[in-house]
Amino acid sequence: MKRLGVLGGMSWESTSHVYQLLNRDVAARLGGLHSADLLLRSVDFADIEALQRSGDWDRAAQLLGEAGAGLKRAGAQGLLLATNTMHKIADEIERVAGLPLIHIVDATAAALKAAGVTRAGLLATRYTMEQDFYRGRMRERHGIEVVVPEVEAARAEVHRVIYEELCRGRIVDASREFFRGAVRDLGAAQGAQAVILGCTEICLLLDPSRPADAPLPLFDGTALHARAAVDWMLDL
Repeated sequence: MKRLGVLGGMSWESTSHVYQLLNRDVAARLGGLHSADLLLRSVDFADIEALQRSGDWDRAAQLLGEAGAGLKRAGAQGLLLATNTMHKIADEIERVAGLPLIHIVDATAAALKAAGVTRAGLLATRYTMEQDFYRGRMRERHGIEVVVPEVEAARAEVHRVIYEELCRGRIVDASREFFRGAVRDLGAAQGAQAVILGCTEICLLLDPSRPADAPLPLFDGTALHARAAVDWMLDL
């Protein structure tokens, strides 16, 4: 098994879920007492969030790249960035870290293509929904069109719930209903065949296996990313 370095803490709520997903998948595939060979570097999200708000992505890339380089020195052979938003600077992090990075967009796209989805909705932070690093990679590398809520206030509310509730471990029923409605609207108003849960925390609120949460098929990017990482660890 190859040793995976995980850059987490953005937020720690979702990173703890990623840790469970990786270990459960390895145990399921290998059986017995097997678990994932991991190195985890969990950063202080307050520092990263401040850089997001100020638009200092170069500084964020340097900090996370250096953290990744530390994982390499400790023995990691590959890198998992346990956040969607910070994939905006994935190439820079990969370069500074000196490790191959398993990209969340590529893992999600593989599942969408396998399901025949060519037009998908996206719920995520405003950075991920409104900038082109996620949607552009989906379109240019994988031929999948990605749409987001048309109304600015809806995108703002998705973002607020992520940062003010989910990143702090708060699960609010009213917010779950809002997200369910957003999923419905992406299908009805914009022709999405499915919806990507494009922030690592959203899976804490919506469950793709729960019918009430999934008026359209939901693709949990966190789970798909973790599965791709285990494929890499086991050379599959």
